[in-house]
Amino acid sequence: MTAIGFALTDEQLRLREKARDFARREIDPVAKDHDAKASFPWTVLERARAAGLRNICVPRSYGGLGHGVLEGCFVVEEIAHGCGGVANAFTINEVVSLPIISDGTKEQCRKWLGALVEGQLGSLAVTEPGAGSDLGAMASTATRRGDEYVLHGTKTLISNVAESAFFLLFAKTPGSDSRSGMSAFIVPRESPGLRVARVFDKMGQRASDTGEIELHEVVIPASHRIGAEGQGLAIMTKAFGGARPWTAAATLGVGRRAMEESVRYAKERQASGQPIWKHQAIGHKLAEMAMNLEAGRLLMWKAAWGVDIGQAAPELLACAKTFAADSVMTICTDAVQIFGGYGYMRDFPVEKLMRDAKAFQIYDGTSEIQRNVIARHLVRRTGG
Repeated sequence: MTAIGFALTDEQLRLREKARDFARREIDPVAKDHDAKASFPWTVLERARAAGLRNICVPRSYGGLGHGVLEGCFVVEEIAHGCGGVANAFTINEVVSLPIISDGTKEQCRKWLGALVEGQLGSLAVTEPGAGSDLGAMASTATRRGDEYVLHGTKTLISNVAESAFFLLFAKTPGSDSRSGMSAFIVPRESPGLRVARVFDKMGQRASDTGEIELHEVVIPASHRIGAEGQGLAIMTKAFGGARPWTAAATLGVGRRAMEESVRYAKERQASGQPIWKHQAIGHKLAEMAMNLEAGRLLMWKAAWGVDIGQAAPELLACAKTFAADSVMTICTDAVQIFGGYGYMRDFPVEKLMRDAKAFQIYDGTSEIQRNVIARHLVRRTGG
């Protein structure tokens, strides 16, 4: 009988330890300030690149680290342990590389992966004001004109919107169904007719800016299309599939930090003559945190492993992302409760963790949409 092993390789352990040390040294001291000022962590990202912690999945032939999504999860969890907002700024760039790696031509890989390796940022431009979970409502268009495409539309809720050098943007050909007619394009931010129209003031994950772009008569060469015309949905599905283990990993990093802060406080805080962790109401909350983090990490590892071997079932990816997001939101809420009145104050760490955690239930497919995915595949598998 073949044994199942969960031991990490020496290389994986070294990578995780490097990321953990980096987060303690470079992120922990500045996370609170980036959150308060909603300032982008360029210095942190540049130091992460110098430390060999960025461009995780970019092949070595293009200057990247050449690791899999699973190794990326080890890094992302540690980055998020330092700051959920920094992790979002960090991870979006990694996610953008995946569809270029899988569907880009050699020339596209040299150009756009090369830009990422050199330190530039890319963003995903998918969501629209009237089209989030409902891709059929996508209104952005890409009209072919000889060897060019002319883009029109508005994209919103774009992470790193004000900092990225280019956008991996999805649009449809006029007159076609949004799903079958969707295509993927690289759109440089300096393209005439592209405007960053809005940057939102967010509740959490404030180290990564989020905003909106408008495209009016934006002309790009046909060579900027990733994959064939009409393959946008498949490319998007692969991109989000690869992203979900990383989102789960970031979520677990925030949750692990919340548990550690809760344990530390529960050991120090006295009530009725004993540390509050000895009171069952508090001790059980800590135990639930540990159980859910352990279960979430196993799901995340399995999902990432599935992506890396090309056997990532959509329902597994949805399970990993949703379980992590929902569990960690509960963990962070309980962390605030354990801290009591102090937990509600910005001077204490769990207030920020709770704000950062909420976003994970929303982006990269809401928890509700993920449950739809799980239910749909469950019914299909059982012959429904």
